[in-house]
Amino acid sequence: MTKKIAPSILSADIMNLERDVKIAEKAGADLFHIDIMDGHFVPNMSFSPSVVAGMRSITDKPLDVHMMVDNPDQYIKPVVDAGADTVLIHTESTNHIYRSIELVKSLGAKAGVVVNPGTPLENVKYLFPIIDQILVMTVNPGFGGQKFMPGMLKKIERLDQLRQTTEDDNFTIEVDGGINDETIQQCSEAGADIFVAGSYLFGGEGESEFSDKIQNLRKLAED
Repeated sequence: MTKKIAPSILSADIMNLERDVKIAEKAGADLFHIDIMDGHFVPNMSFSPSVVAGMRSITDKPLDVHMMVDNPDQYIKPVVDAGADTVLIHTESTNHIYRSIELVKSLGAKAGVVVNPGTPLENVKYLFPIIDQILVMTVNPGFGGQKFMPGMLKKIERLDQLRQTTEDDNFTIEVDGGINDETIQQCSEAGADIFVAGSYLFGGEGESEFSDKIQNLRKLAED
């Protein structure tokens, strides 16, 4: 499966978002990752559906929206209407995760679930037939710039094994948290397909450095 790099705009310069998005596009970004946080499900607050709409107005790349919110159903239609291509939901955020996934798909977007460091894979196995993607958090959710948790590699490996030994193998595996030039190859070898990178990519010395970093990540992921 083709490996994909997804810059996380949580680490971009929000005052110069269009500039950063265009730099990322030119550098070879495959898609963009957008975190929506409500300050309840996680202690931090970040973007709303309006930022998804703003992103859609400046890029044609797929938008990967990570919903760190309580009661996600109230956000799903606004987020999809704003231009989300994939909506990722935490199983712990709702008592009706199956219904939430079906709602996303009924609106024409791809649906996925998020596995926190403490979430057993058994909690999501029954969803394999209806999901398009699983996001494995390699840090605790809510803040950017955290250190990668090596223990999550075994969870990625186990998830990939389950994917290979089931008929319901149509989902991709995404990883988010501490992804950089020291961790991406390990995640790729464990079975991940999509790599969310934030602080490693943004905040450097401009377009040339950003391009070099994305190319380096892609090379490491594909080796």
